[in-house]
Amino acid sequence: MSCKNVLREEMFERLEEYIQSLDTKKGALISVLHKGQEIFGYLPIEVQKFVALKLDLPLAEVYGVITFYSFFTTKPRGKHPISICMGTACYVNGSQSILHELETELEIGVGETTPDGNFSIDVLRCVGACGMAPVVTIGSKVYGKVENGQMKTILKEYN
Repeated sequence: MSCKNVLREEMFERLEEYIQSLDTKKGALISVLHKGQEIFGYLPIEVQKFVALKLDLPLAEVYGVITFYSFFTTKPRGKHPISICMGTACYVNGSQSILHELETELEIGVGETTPDGNFSIDVLRCVGACGMAPVVTIGSKVYGKVENGQMKTILKEYN
């Protein structure tokens, strides 16, 4: 068995241990999906089927929750996921040009990951930090009042 398969098997074991540790499986779908995404980095179909089986839910319900909430993803994200707020306050304060700057600098578009797996770009509708518009998040770090030309410097923190 390859090292990659062993690692993947261990990831499924970790997710199963988490599910087994729950007091009840009823109503646990979102927390289980969060844990699955934390472990795997995203929620591919194999993980969705596993969760559906372990929680005794239809696969369609699992998929529906994943696609409804923007936090969940079915595609691998970069080591440092970048999100640009496109809510009204951010948009009118220039978030579209910040997005363009990022796409140019990283040579990828929204929903894509750099070939080295370091960065991915997504957009959000609102992060609830309108007073700091425009807002960019990288992982859990929030950058407010981002101006054109700053992204190159900010990205250097992650190389």
